[in-house]
Amino acid sequence: MRRPGGWWRTKSTPEKVETYTRWSFHFFGVIEVFALGVSAYGRTGAGLATLLCLLVTVHAAVCMLVSSRALDWTRGRRPQPVRLMWTLVVVSAVVSITAVGIAERGPAGEVETAAGSVYGGVLCFGAGIITLGVSGRRRMVAVVGGFAVGAGLLTFPLEMPVLASVVLAGLVMVTGGFLAVTSIFSLWLLNAVYALDDAKETRARLAVAEERLRFGRDLHDVMGRNLAVIALKSELAVQLSRRGRPEAVEQMIEVQRIAQESQREVRDVVRGYREAALEVELAGARGVLTAAGITAKVTGETAGLPAEVQSALGWVVREATTNVLRHGDAKEVAVTVRMSGGRVVLTVENDGVAETTGDVPSADTGGSPHPGGSGGSGLAGLRERLSAVDGTLEAGPAGRGIFRLTAAVPLPDAAAGAALGVAS
Repeated sequence: MRRPGGWWRTKSTPEKVETYTRWSFHFFGVIEVFALGVSAYGRTGAGLATLLCLLVTVHAAVCMLVSSRALDWTRGRRPQPVRLMWTLVVVSAVVSITAVGIAERGPAGEVETAAGSVYGGVLCFGAGIITLGVSGRRRMVAVVGGFAVGAGLLTFPLEMPVLASVVLAGLVMVTGGFLAVTSIFSLWLLNAVYALDDAKETRARLAVAEERLRFGRDLHDVMGRNLAVIALKSELAVQLSRRGRPEAVEQMIEVQRIAQESQREVRDVVRGYREAALEVELAGARGVLTAAGITAKVTGETAGLPAEVQSALGWVVREATTNVLRHGDAKEVAVTVRMSGGRVVLTVENDGVAETTGDVPSADTGGSPHPGGSGGSGLAGLRERLSAVDGTLEAGPAGRGIFRLTAAVPLPDAAAGAALGVAS
């Protein structure tokens, strides 16, 4: 069972901004109910105030529904809510006409309350919300202008002066336009956040792809050259052997030497690939986890760290990422890099540990499928790599369903000062 507020922590930053934007539009409806409906109780009789409050509440509910569907439309999840927007136009007109009727036939003294607050306010909120469901500046201006003209025309049954009707239409134009601009700007900001998040993910994937291409080029250069020499030497040895020449043995010895040299060069290439920058490993982990449907959150500064520290911590990130994908059922992974007391502390947490017993999970849970390997696999391999730079590794449960892996590596004095300077 997740802790209270866990639904919010599992959301990505764009999803949080979308939730905030959606409820901001809903809050417009709440403001409408209190500003137009509830406030009527203090200015008129209880019966009329109740009727006005019910009308405003219905209108606010439709506005909330339209804003929610329009938001989904802008994100490409639903078709354009055309019918629902026309429904809002009809509801706005009905509420406004009802307010006009109450103003004409209601008791004296209640005309200003009914016609001024409910009548004008409903049209303003309606104009601002409907613009969420249209595209193009001209259409948005047409929507607000249409509501303003309608506000002016509906005042004729009240026999209001022409100047008063123009002023009321202008107020609807200005207020509705302000709400429309506010709503459109909120949508623009939401789309910008999603675009930035997509660009960030693309940058991470490109970093991983670039590193893979570099490794492929280096491996091709090494193996292509050496294999060509081995082929030529082997062909020459075959020809010499067929002729019974003793030089064939020397050629095969040379082939053996080149093969051994190739093995050494391949190991150097792989070692250089594995010693990639920590930032590259973090970017790769974020991309792979996101592609697997797991929310990945990476925080901290990696600039200025020594190469050997980055290599050791990069292996921790790679190994932890691999095992999150292979074991458990994680929904969220958090990776944190921080400086503490002249040390670099890397923490990897995931919520994919099965809550069965209180025992410490094995390496298969948070370490690797090969816990005893010495070639860099499993918790034992990670501890061996970290020990080369005087680092430590701790792994174990950190709460209900949470597994935490913490690696700490001390920094050299000079590097520690530079890293702390960057972090500050």
